[in-house]
Amino acid sequence: MEQERIQKSISAAFDSVNLINELNLKLDKTGDEIDRLNRNKEHLIIMLNKEWFSSNLTESQKLEIESCLK
Repeated sequence: MEQERIQKSISAAFDSVNLINELNLKLDKTGDEIDRLNRNKEHLIIMLNKEWFSSNLTESQKLEIESCLK
């Protein structure tokens, strides 16, 4: 896979990380927000299971993604 596409996928994953972190700060979430949170977490889990994706993450990127999945 070309490096540019890999980096775009990593960038998209961090859009999910940012959204998850933002939603996790809210004490009261709407049903829609809970659905968005769950969909974005599932997206990250799927991406982490792709060898080409996870092998191109830095250690700090892996830790940041894993921490928002807890």
